[in-house]
Amino acid sequence: MTQTTPCIISVAITGSLPKKKDNPAVPISVSEQIESTHEAYEAGATLVHLHVRNDDGSPTSAPERFAQVLEGIRKACPDIITQTSTGGRSGAGRERGGMLSLRPDMASLATGSVNFPTRVYDNAPDLVDFLAEEMKRYDIKPEVEAFDLSMIFAAVNLQKRGLIQAPLHVQFVMGVKNAMPVDRDVFEFYVKTLKRLAPDATWTGAGIGKDQLTLVRWSLELGGHARTGLEDNVRLDRDTLAPSNAALVKQVRDLCAEYGRRAATPAEARQLLKLPAAAPAKAAA
Repeated sequence: MTQTTPCIISVAITGSLPKKKDNPAVPISVSEQIESTHEAYEAGATLVHLHVRNDDGSPTSAPERFAQVLEGIRKACPDIITQTSTGGRSGAGRERGGMLSLRPDMASLATGSVNFPTRVYDNAPDLVDFLAEEMKRYDIKPEVEAFDLSMIFAAVNLQKRGLIQAPLHVQFVMGVKNAMPVDRDVFEFYVKTLKRLAPDATWTGAGIGKDQLTLVRWSLELGGHARTGLEDNVRLDRDTLAPSNAALVKQVRDLCAEYGRRAATPAEARQLLKLPAAAPAKAAA
């Protein structure tokens, strides 16, 4: 990837933690998630990272909830890349992969354990193997969530063992309390290490809270892709709540030009990630 590579803008619309009291724009219900995704897609997002919630706003991994959200998004945005979370806040053990049979385009895969603000994000080796195997079974491309350097090496090892198909796609996550802080030298070392170990890999930078735009800028500068959205950051700036996920996407899209980049189209994003072309929309009966 180079600075002229189109930038895939990923939007993480909901997450497991933000609530309406943090920002009324956080989409909780199925209909809100579908609408928010469509607005973000219209603003330039080509990949949507999905968590689902119960009606009371609590996180869940319920496959039936994911099915409703995925169905609506596929109708509203037929060519957007859908990516479900297998994260640990909304389920335990293998139930975290219960939605993979729904065949999203991608799914998140943390390849090791890490400290979070108040808990350990536990990803035991046998669970990582299971989730990787399930993704391979359903032709889902993993997005490797790298919270530290060891997770990059673990991802490469999974590829060598045949549990992840090349090319890798890795997201460098910085700014989670008690995990890897936002550090430019470390970030550049991440990029350099991934290029050395997996030269054909693609990558995204993801920052939390006030550091979201810092990671966007670094990623745009170094030729990677960018993540935004209310999951990680509920503000446009220190003094302004983001009115929508679409507003955060537009903020990234506007930044692209500063670095000689432009937002990737859905077709370009699929090509960059080596994903199949979107299925043609079904005509109305």
